[in-house]
Amino acid sequence: MTRTLAGVLLAGCALTAPGALAQTAAAKKPLTHETLWMMKRVGAPITSPNGKWVLFSVVEPSYEQDKAVTDLWLVPTDGAAAPRRLTNTKAGENDPVWSPDSASIAFATRREGDEVEQIYVLDLAQGGEARRVTTVSTGASHPQWRPDGKAILFETRVFPGAVDDEANKKIAAERKARKYNVRTYEHFPVRYWNEWLDDKQPTVMVQGLEPGAVARDILSPTAFAHTDGFGGVQGETTTSLAPIWSPDGSEIVIQATLERWNAAFAHVQHHLYRLPAAGGAEPKEITPTAGEYGHAAFSPDGKSLYFTFTPDTDAVYNLGRLSKVAWPAGGAATVVARDFDREPAHFAISPDSRTVYLLAPEAAGENLYSVPADGGKPTLVAQPKVGGYTALSLPSSGKTQLIAQYGSSVNPAEIVKIDPNGSSTGQGGGGKGGHNNLTEIDTAVAAGIDWQPPRHFTTVNAQGRTIHSMIVLPPNFDPARKYPLFVFIHGGAASNNADQIGLRWNYHLLAASAGGTVILMTDYTGSTGFGEAFSQAIKLDPLKGPAEEINQAADEAIRRFPFIDATRQCAGGASYGGHLTNWLEATTTRYRCLISHAGEVDLTTQWGESDGIYNRELNNGGPPWEGNPIWREQSAITYAANWKTPMLMSIGERDFRVPLGNTLEAWAVLQHQRVPSRLLVWPDAWHWITKPEDSRHFYEEVGDWLAKYLKN
Repeated sequence: MTRTLAGVLLAGCALTAPGALAQTAAAKKPLTHETLWMMKRVGAPITSPNGKWVLFSVVEPSYEQDKAVTDLWLVPTDGAAAPRRLTNTKAGENDPVWSPDSASIAFATRREGDEVEQIYVLDLAQGGEARRVTTVSTGASHPQWRPDGKAILFETRVFPGAVDDEANKKIAAERKARKYNVRTYEHFPVRYWNEWLDDKQPTVMVQGLEPGAVARDILSPTAFAHTDGFGGVQGETTTSLAPIWSPDGSEIVIQATLERWNAAFAHVQHHLYRLPAAGGAEPKEITPTAGEYGHAAFSPDGKSLYFTFTPDTDAVYNLGRLSKVAWPAGGAATVVARDFDREPAHFAISPDSRTVYLLAPEAAGENLYSVPADGGKPTLVAQPKVGGYTALSLPSSGKTQLIAQYGSSVNPAEIVKIDPNGSSTGQGGGGKGGHNNLTEIDTAVAAGIDWQPPRHFTTVNAQGRTIHSMIVLPPNFDPARKYPLFVFIHGGAASNNADQIGLRWNYHLLAASAGGTVILMTDYTGSTGFGEAFSQAIKLDPLKGPAEEINQAADEAIRRFPFIDATRQCAGGASYGGHLTNWLEATTTRYRCLISHAGEVDLTTQWGESDGIYNRELNNGGPPWEGNPIWREQSAITYAANWKTPMLMSIGERDFRVPLGNTLEAWAVLQHQRVPSRLLVWPDAWHWITKPEDSRHFYEEVGDWLAKYLKN
């Protein structure tokens, strides 16, 4: 069910208007899993080209997965009306994008009768139902409008050698008829995150919007697409070429690699290529410098192509730099954000093409900067007191409007409009600049929860580096009480403890465990948001140094905050946080218990089993057989004789990033050494536990484990 653009603002089921909420007089309550899981989840803003509207998704969760709802909503950028639901369908709409005239949107979805996702177009001016515009057997995703609005490009994954949909149907039928079932490989990698890789490859199709038009594959017929090692950017669940139209619609820019099979022994670089939208010619590299290119976007005036560029070196965790190249000339790229020791998480260009705005993670926050399009050092525009901006969207015409997504660990994500010279509404206020909410979808729920923003402090490690930490207090906090300490360790290592609400390890839900627990989070060496050198310093010291910093931060928290009980400490984490938890098992007895999800115990085993190996080799000073002592000296299993701390272990059976083998090795040691331990194996989970009831039970297990060992 859909409505006209005008009708959306006059009728239907409205969300709460900004400013209409009032704090309830009822006492605030601790966060529960039900409250956390059932919060509506607001997607990133998508501003219309004319600057009048913001499109966004809202997920209405359910513990029954088939009953969760995802729909598109619309709100005016001037905040003159409340957000309204735009779609109301069983299947959600993915990758929505505005037409150039701001009158229609295109998206990918699987409606009734579709075997796979197709591209649909919804005319907001005329109203009515969305109409399907593609019918490809391989499915369609990531639509992009041609600048004249008369065609759409989209992505799909096709069989090698197939140059049209009929060829794909034939190959699919032949494979379905085979009497055997086997996966066959000649190159690394063979699996990624939670799936075995197949031989399908991404391609770009162009679909005209005139009646009777048929989608045309413009990439598969090229020799480029048949080059050994061709591929797109591999994500957690998709492979994408991230295609975009050139400003005049005559070309398409893609992000691709011809080095896919190098993954076992080198960096896999992805370059930017241009190819004619009409097909019939080979893609050409846009800029020749070796490295990694991504997030391509054209300036509104069509004179520059912007992107992030990461040089290819032997260092780990190089920062991506905001760069550009002249268009349509191409050639050498120039760095735009100069003298800036942060990596842009998002960037957007002003309608007059004179300014680039970018979001950069810094410690636990994410701040807004601006930089002249001609280049320079970015200037801070807005810095919330708590949390940060996690998405950014600007119109392509008219005046500059800074539309963003804002959230924190006590503020569910909402759509906001940033005023560089103003002040913020709500708990995000107090920093530089400000914002005003365009949506208040979860603010009433958040106002009823007994939670506080994190408190921050720093320590200095043995090498003189400043290490950032923050603590989260339990509900009903009483500074006169003594609380146990749970040291939560973030994954990565190239990540950080963001001041944001999370589902996987929610700080405040953990703080409500064991009758009230103080949560400590430390951004150890290797974390992001503290500059390139800080992240790179983890090379050749993957576990020992970071663990010492975590223990040091725990000592400082105990010294600084008298309400922490030094005799009751536990620690835990997932992924790289699980690696460090296993290292703590091997190297200290200061913790009463440990919790390790998806943690490696043997660097060599993890190198051989994981879906990615070269970066591990780089970080540890060469492959395992070259004799660098790090492989044994910083493997927790080397010190198995010292394991004494009770441990709760957890692993997803479909996890190919930190495969099941490492957890089983650690479990065998715990059982051999008669260490009290408990093993959770999630048959339907991969690296993350994402099913609602699995998540609820995981938190129950964690809470019970902490209560058992943190009691007085």
